[in-house]
Amino acid sequence: MYPLSTHCRNPVSTRRVRGLSLIELVIFIAVVSAALAAVLSVFIQTTGTSADPMLRRQSLAIAESVLEEVSLMPFTFCDGDDTNVTTATSTAGCAGGADAIGPEGGENRFATPQFDNVNDYGSYSMNGIVDITNTAVAGLSGYSASVSVTATALNTMTAASGDALRISVTVTDPRGGTLTLDGYRTRLAPNDSL
Repeated sequence: MYPLSTHCRNPVSTRRVRGLSLIELVIFIAVVSAALAAVLSVFIQTTGTSADPMLRRQSLAIAESVLEEVSLMPFTFCDGDDTNVTTATSTAGCAGGADAIGPEGGENRFATPQFDNVNDYGSYSMNGIVDITNTAVAGLSGYSASVSVTATALNTMTAASGDALRISVTVTDPRGGTLTLDGYRTRLAPNDSL
């Protein structure tokens, strides 16, 4: 038979059983903590700026609304109050002279006398968005908008002819971000805009 000492030996006990040392465990925790901190910082930054797309969409909606309002106004040679506004075929036909960029004679967006031409919106601005009746639009008090109307060259029309206007609407959101939307208005015939 076998000697007792060899029979009772456990083969596993002769091999060294290895686990994690304390140093390895501390290094593992440090690496995982650094990676977790980096991932969390991305989540925090994303969450902090998640409202920006909403501000941008709201700014775009405001700019589109104001641009449409301005674009729908008549574009004639004479001011809307001129007696020859419907018959003038050039600025020479206006009784009171050509309609210049900017409001004339106290015209404003809300009360009589109101803006009556695309040109009247030149250099118009508002702090806090209001509708055409000067009523504040709920939730938009932190926004501002400004309008620029300038004569421009467009295709065969020269800027000097005054037959093409560039309308720029710039909206500033509550965080100071700006959005500018441009549109063009042309006069194809003397009074086709009335």
